[in-house]
Amino acid sequence: MSASVDRPSPYIVGPVYDWAFFLLPPLGALALGVAISGTSFSGEPFVLWGREKTLAGLLVGSLIHAHLVAVFFRSHGNPALLRRFPLRFLLVPVLAWALIRGSPMVAALATVLATFWDVWHSGLQTFGFARIYDRNGGNPPALARQLDFWLNHLLYAGPILAGATMLDHFRSFDALEDVGLPFFTAVPAFMSATHRAWTLGVVTLGGAFLVFYVFAHWYLYRRGYRLSFLKVFLLVTTGACSIYSWGFDSWGEAFFIMNLLHAVQYLALVWASEQERIRERLRLGQWRANRPVAAAVFLGSVLVYGVGAELLDPDLESLWALTLVVSLMHFWYDGFIWSVRREQV
Repeated sequence: MSASVDRPSPYIVGPVYDWAFFLLPPLGALALGVAISGTSFSGEPFVLWGREKTLAGLLVGSLIHAHLVAVFFRSHGNPALLRRFPLRFLLVPVLAWALIRGSPMVAALATVLATFWDVWHSGLQTFGFARIYDRNGGNPPALARQLDFWLNHLLYAGPILAGATMLDHFRSFDALEDVGLPFFTAVPAFMSATHRAWTLGVVTLGGAFLVFYVFAHWYLYRRGYRLSFLKVFLLVTTGACSIYSWGFDSWGEAFFIMNLLHAVQYLALVWASEQERIRERLRLGQWRANRPVAAAVFLGSVLVYGVGAELLDPDLESLWALTLVVSLMHFWYDGFIWSVRREQV
């Protein structure tokens, strides 16, 4: 058998699926964000169930909440994982809800935590895709791992610290003033006053790291490293999208672009990895339409939650606390499951 036949596929699922849902979403989200900027779709508010929204805000907000709750198909929908880690999957969410609901201080701290954990988590998602493409390209799992780890956080968090949306991320600290922690409310003012220094530091250190990253890969290439085009394409397009959005764009458009691409990639990943289990749990058997029915149940259920959470009245504190727990568990569970399943990629 020839080597070309033996060589594994460079894709995670397949060429069409990967390009549609993993590789092109950064460019697609960027193009859509630019296209709707200044239009009624993104700027004309309307009232739905007592909440004022724009169509763009309703769309991306619903997708954000939908992708957050989709992690439970990976954790609680997997009997083997659930049996192996029952406390963290069953007890921790209940305790987290009770603490958030019972303490305004915990609720405020959880809000700040969710804001910045989201930045870290988003960089890790692209990192995970990059490592799989590198492995599928024929490289040892540990090779260039740390380089990719820090590059992904640089490409995502760097433009936030150095760009136009920095203050919007740090405004979550304002919630701490209402719970008797006024010290932390000085953080947004400090970040705003020192923004120029942060920008200079990120640009200088980030630029130096990018040079080092390219040189390190050139060095590895000369010693047998196989350059993965898919990995390079994903990192370059995601990095360019992040720099444009977080670095130079308005908060609303940047938020729409980056969260749209992240949610689409994640929902596609969950469906690709969990569809067999979803079909088994639904007991669809060999029915010809089992796949589209399972897909409809998966997407329909997470989207119903997503729309409901986006339109939820924050004064319904018990339900609001539940959405915050879902967010925190998403960040924790997803990173944990990546680690359990990564097989050292």
